[in-house]
Amino acid sequence: MFDLVVRRVAALAAAPALFVLSAPAMATGPIVPARPQVSPPPIATHAPTASRPATPAPTAPAPAPVTSAPRPPAPAASAPPAPRTTADPAEVRARSAMVQVLRLTNTERRTAGCPDLTVDGQLVTASLRQSNYMARTRLFSHVWRDGSTFIDRSEAAGYEQPAGENIAWGYRSAPEAMNAWMASPGHRKNILNCKARSMGAGVAYAADGTPYYTQVFGWK
Repeated sequence: MFDLVVRRVAALAAAPALFVLSAPAMATGPIVPARPQVSPPPIATHAPTASRPATPAPTAPAPAPVTSAPRPPAPAASAPPAPRTTADPAEVRARSAMVQVLRLTNTERRTAGCPDLTVDGQLVTASLRQSNYMARTRLFSHVWRDGSTFIDRSEAAGYEQPAGENIAWGYRSAPEAMNAWMASPGHRKNILNCKARSMGAGVAYAADGTPYYTQVFGWK
């Protein structure tokens, strides 16, 4: 059972904030979920039918001659133009910040001699759920009100070996959040854990535009 160290922030301050949570190392062997066996659909077969002698078709009368010119075909109706979709600016900004967090994390790891982390879609899902929850509830904590932690969120997303989680809020950009994490010993330890192999990141914005950042790291 994981030994969690959880620090909760009781009230949101005007200044940006950080929080960190880690889990002990776990077995690094990949866990491959069993895939249900699906039987192929039955192949339809047909019994051979007895052949019958061919019956000559009756001779059709010759068509009457055409005395008028054929009408030109009606012009085809032009297809309506495809509706133009406009991306949500907040979503575009959140995705851009998420990509920056992932890129800057691997830049810091290379500088420290650690291998790059692989972006894991399940950890991205867990990270986005955490950031969206904090942005919606304004509760800056690793632990939700229902008691769930980053381990629960990672496992719910399908990832069974999470290693740690970094969160931050209020920083105007992803580089500022990364600089703050790197200046904090606990967050820096998660980022530069050379035994970690994968990560996800998520960024969400509250109604007033305050950003909430999340990193989740994994052992496999």
